[in-house]
Amino acid sequence: MTISMIMHATASDEMAVVDVVTLAFGTDPVARWLYPSPHQYLTNMPPFVRAYGGRAFVHGSAYYVQGYTGAALWLPPDVHPDEDELLPLIRHTVSKQEQGDLFALFEQMESYHPKEPHWYLPLIGVDPIHQGQGYGSALMQHALLTCDRDQTQTYLESSNPRNISLYKRHGFELLGTIQVGTSPLVFPMLRKPR
Repeated sequence: MTISMIMHATASDEMAVVDVVTLAFGTDPVARWLYPSPHQYLTNMPPFVRAYGGRAFVHGSAYYVQGYTGAALWLPPDVHPDEDELLPLIRHTVSKQEQGDLFALFEQMESYHPKEPHWYLPLIGVDPIHQGQGYGSALMQHALLTCDRDQTQTYLESSNPRNISLYKRHGFELLGTIQVGTSPLVFPMLRKPR
């Protein structure tokens, strides 16, 4: 797998990119904590992906692997998830029991974000039938080239402990562990430019 197979997503790619991210997060601990039943998940995860990482399409920082086998939604410095879409979505789709824990989880996640300008990776994923073939690494390398060129740090939260080793291979360092109430563990990670 080479980074030459990584494409910039345009508005016409948005549905396919959201679909592959939704597939990729089908067994993610946090995503399935929010939406435990298959119907809840398949109904609500696509709008969650759009609200949480969709601004990457507007800023030209959404990428996909040719054939839509994987995708990454990067938010440039000073661009954040769309709270005007995200908050009502959570209030209408996440159980009342989990909402308080989720909002507290978001607060703790925010406390780990660097204060300096940084690229934020809210969502990256590979279709499960293509995982382990280097697509995730290619997606990471593609975006990190720009971050290194511009000498900008990058930040993410891993919502799946299985992915920590991938991020460490690409220079991310674990900053801590976040867990609130019934939530699964979340792992904030930072990478300094090379």
